[in-house]
Formats: sequence, structure tokens, C-alpha cells
Amino acid sequence: MKYTNGILRALTLSLVLAVVVGQSRAQSAYASNAPSLNVYPTANNPTANNAPDGAAGNPDNRVSDEHASDDQALITIRARVNEVNVLFIATDKHGKFVRDLTQNDFAILDDHKPPQSILNFRRETDLPLHLGLLVDVSGSVHGRFDFEQEAATSFLTHAVRAGFDKAFVVGFNTQSQMTQDFTDNVQLLATGVHRLQDGGGTALYDAIYRACKEKFLKDRPDHPARKAIVVVSDGEDNQSEYTRAQAIEMAQRAEVIIYAISTDDSGLILRGDKVLEQLASATGGRAFFPFKMKDITRSFAAIEDELRSQYIVSYKPADFDADGRYRSIEISALKKDLQVRARKGYFAPQQ
Repeated sequence: MKYTNGILRALTLSLVLAVVVGQSRAQSAYASNAPSLNVYPTANNPTANNAPDGAAGNPDNRVSDEHASDDQALITIRARVNEVNVLFIATDKHGKFVRDLTQNDFAILDDHKPPQSILNFRRETDLPLHLGLLVDVSGSVHGRFDFEQEAATSFLTHAVRAGFDKAFVVGFNTQSQMTQDFTDNVQLLATGVHRLQDGGGTALYDAIYRACKEKFLKDRPDHPARKAIVVVSDGEDNQSEYTRAQAIEMAQRAEVIIYAISTDDSGLILRGDKVLEQLASATGGRAFFPFKMKDITRSFAAIEDELRSQYIVSYKPADFDADGRYRSIEISALKKDLQVRARKGYFAPQQ
């Protein structure tokens, strides 16, 4: 009987080892055959694929591409499935930032219900900043292009802390071209800004969609980071294959805050202004409409100040399901004359 039990245990162990080895080989084969994706052409790679990774009317292609690294994504989802992190700012009736508030000064609703529990609340000034600068280089921005480059360079110099933050630079007209990938080297970022050349049409929504997906959705740092995009554009889109709604959705999925600085100097309220407002509002950011040249510098300075004046709240939602559904977020101040700005919602992970 003991001899028989020994044989059975040996057979069982052999079977388990065979399954583990088989799974390991299958995963290795998948990793070696997984397609690489390079959306942005650069000076070193001018032939990089500029076509959308699935046309706007073909969401199946996008879904399959988004799951190209399912193993890594699933690990992240398991760690965060019941936790939501929201960055927000609070201002007084004069629009000045209020930096000394506590958790008890706010009310939070997730999907119209109070959270199950608040895990963390703090003022967030030291969280690393992952920043994307998207500059409209279409023909319509020609008049103020040189000044905008100088203002953007100054902003990156002050906002990016070496060894801690990182940023990238993309110019877009009918296509998007990265002139500098993620780096903490402000000199390289400045060079990337000055390599931008204006001319052509405008594919604003494509630029936002691709930046959020390729540089933020797939950028999964070991530690939490603030993720933001600064768009310098007149907001007029005439070339994109993705829609405004799709660009906003991708920003929400990647948890990116969009700030917009208008390049329109007509003094009129144009269609593009409303577009920039919508992009910023949906993600918890802000749109600026500088009329004079010096106001552009002030707009960048205001963004930098806001990035240093944020709060972060982490909580567990009530009645949460990992079903991929969009869930709204409402954060309101309990003190009179205080205003809160945060992203409007998020998409729950899907298992």
C-alpha cells in the first residue's frame, strides 16, 4: 500500500511540473511573437507607423492592441481593482489655491454613492510628475509659434525636476511626431521643443489619443505618479480619425489631466475654444486663453503652480464591480465659497 501511494505521489508531482513547464513555454512564445508598436516617427525613425491602431470605426482592433501586454495589466488590476486615486485642486472665490484643507472639508461620491472607505488623503506636492507637451504645429499657429516655443521651454525648465520628474515633447499637424521621448533632462526637452516646425493641417484628437495610450496607459511606473498633458493649440481639428469623445475616453482610462493653452489671438470665442474647455474639464484640467504674448507665459506659470497645489484622495468605492463600466466622480467642498476641480470619472478595470 505504501509503495502504491508513493507511485501516485510521484505521478501527481510529474503532472504538475509538466503543466507549469507548458505554461511557461507558452508565455515565452507569446512574448517573443508579441507585436511592437511605435506610433511616433522621430528623427531616428521617420518611417514609424502613423496610422491609428484601429480606425475610429473599428474598436475591435483597439481592444486587441490594448491587451498586447495582458500579463502586466492583470497584475496591476489585481493590485488596484478596489482602489481609486483622484488628484484635485481647491480654490477660493478669488480663484486662489487653498492648500491647507483636510479630508473632513470634502464630500466624495463615486457613481453617486459615498465611498466604502477613505484609504488616504493628503496634499500632493512631491509625487513624481509625468508630463507630455503636445504642440500644435499646423499652419494656423504660425503667428505666435516662436514665442510659444520659448514659453514652453521655460515651463519645462521649471516644472521638470532632474532625477524625479520626466516629460516628452510631441508636435502635431496632420500627424504626430515626437521630438523628445520621456526624459528628466531639461536641455534635451528644450532641444525637442525647438526642433518643432510649423505647417500643415490639425489632428488634435489623434495626438491626444495616441499620447495618452502610448505614453501613459502603457507607462506603469513602480510608484504612483501625476500624469498630465499640456496642449498648445487653437482647438480646431480637421484631420483626426479619432473623435473628441474617443480622445477624452483614452485620457480618462490613462488617468491623465489635460491642460490647454489656446493659440488663438482673435479675441473672439471660437469653436476651438469650446473644444479646449471640454478636453480640460472632462479630465480635471483647465483651459487658458491668452490674448497677449506675455499671457502665454502666465498660462504656463499657472499650470506649474497648479501642479504643485494638488490634493490626492485614495478610496474604495461602494458596490464596485470590475466590469469596465464608466463611473462618475464628484468631489465637493463643504466650506462655503470653495470650488473643487477634479476629473469627472473613470473606467473600472475589466477582468
